[in-house]
Amino acid sequence: MVGLKQGTRPPWVGLGAAVWVQIAAGNAYTFPLYSPSLKSVLGFSQHQLTILGVANDIGENVGILAGIVCNKLPPWVVLLVGVCAAFLGYGVLWLAVSQTVQSVPYWVLWLALCIGANSSAWLATAVLVTNMRNFPLSRGTVAGILKGYIGLSAAVFTEVYTMVLNGSDSSLLLLLALGIPVTGLAMMYFIRPCTPASEEDSSGHGHFLFAQGASISLAIYLLTTTILKNLLFLGNIISYIIVAIMVVLLMAPLAIPVKMTLFPANHKKPSVSEDTDLNPVEPLLIQSSSATYLGSFDDSEDVSEVDLLLAVGEGAVKKKKKPRRGEDFKFREAVVKADFWLLWFVYFAGVGSGVTVLNNLAQIGVSFGVSDATILLSLFSFCNFLGRLGAGAVSEHFVRSKTIPRTFWMTITQIIMILTFLLYASALSGTLYSGTALLGICFGVQCGIMIPTASELFGLRHFGIIFNFMQLGNPAAAFLFSGFLAGHIYDTEAAKQHSSSCIGPHCFRLTFLVLAGLCGLGTLLSIILTIRIRPVYQMLYAGGSFRLPQSSGH
Repeated sequence: MVGLKQGTRPPWVGLGAAVWVQIAAGNAYTFPLYSPSLKSVLGFSQHQLTILGVANDIGENVGILAGIVCNKLPPWVVLLVGVCAAFLGYGVLWLAVSQTVQSVPYWVLWLALCIGANSSAWLATAVLVTNMRNFPLSRGTVAGILKGYIGLSAAVFTEVYTMVLNGSDSSLLLLLALGIPVTGLAMMYFIRPCTPASEEDSSGHGHFLFAQGASISLAIYLLTTTILKNLLFLGNIISYIIVAIMVVLLMAPLAIPVKMTLFPANHKKPSVSEDTDLNPVEPLLIQSSSATYLGSFDDSEDVSEVDLLLAVGEGAVKKKKKPRRGEDFKFREAVVKADFWLLWFVYFAGVGSGVTVLNNLAQIGVSFGVSDATILLSLFSFCNFLGRLGAGAVSEHFVRSKTIPRTFWMTITQIIMILTFLLYASALSGTLYSGTALLGICFGVQCGIMIPTASELFGLRHFGIIFNFMQLGNPAAAFLFSGFLAGHIYDTEAAKQHSSSCIGPHCFRLTFLVLAGLCGLGTLLSIILTIRIRPVYQMLYAGGSFRLPQSSGH
């Protein structure tokens, strides 16, 4: 981002466009939809299938390179890489599942799935980093909205899969190979650095409420129509109408920039000098723990508006040798901090245990006697969305009103996850759907909390690299607990039944108990982290509003 020229328009156009990119970036969540075909058409065992699930998770979450690139090149370059990855990876999978190409080697499919799912990391990094920098004073809310939409993507793809593609796995893979590139290319122009939003924009709160309301309406609509599709016979015309309404709801956030264009608000701005290379910049109120400093910046300084807003302009503040928590850290400075690894392991436990269930959701459903996983996936997606959106809104409220660290909510949800896994293991009647709903909410909270927490502890300058490293906790846990533990236990139990499919609660019981123990460890670490970082939040949010910390001069 450093040195990249900013746009002069408000950031709401980019946020509206980001919704579509986030839906496309949720392509990795479609694995449970087409995984049965990988197993039946290509003849894989459950262990081989879960290893493919690990490839899916690795691709989705390994975004370190994307984080580095987004700091040096404009967002459209990052999006373009994601577009190419989706076309290549899912294109190969389509060739195999449709049997257009016979006998594709297992390792080629593993690599193709890894590349295809990696498009998610590139697409999500481009829109998340850009919008977090465009809305630096509303990080929790923005992260909640964007991560909420990516959580809804599974339900969006399921809707299209059942109502337009008639449950064809090969058609779904073709949609991923072609639809994701089309979406990315169409939105590429709108995802760009803009004039950062400030708290002085009184309409901002209303705009965020509208975006949250639009996403909730979409979520309820998706869940309702998915259930109706499974209970009633809906003709092709009705199905197409349902999907068309879904598309309209996806476009709802774009109403914000349209409204701002038709009914512009007049904001009184202090006069500042202008330069041909830099946009007009308002004086910046820089808060430190001991004093308030009103800084104005010389026009000749080669910095962007976001840099100015985040108080990292050279010469504006005094240089220090090492940054303090809340300031901008370089990656090598952040990675040696105890808080960094505590957050990583908490995320590893919470998201890793959840993704283990998600990767095996179709097989878990079969073991419980449910042959169709679409309702389960839609339920998980809906609750995942609620968790992500709610995490942003609720944590934002309490961090401003009570200076409660966001990680407090990671602690609460990991306790609930322990109970959920024990509920799964009990195999009591009705526990499958209730457990899936609870797990979806808790999984969403873990995802929605980690992002703003990482930005508040270590700053936004190198945020793309830092949060993508945090996300490595997801594939690491999937590799250990899904690829080896769950897959091995399932195949062992299936062999006892002399079948390729395992039926009964014992198929995943030991897996659920291990995951409960993992969340117990995560709860303990989360409590320690919350206690450690409470002073940081008291400094950043004293007085009920976010205080931009004094830069360390990097």
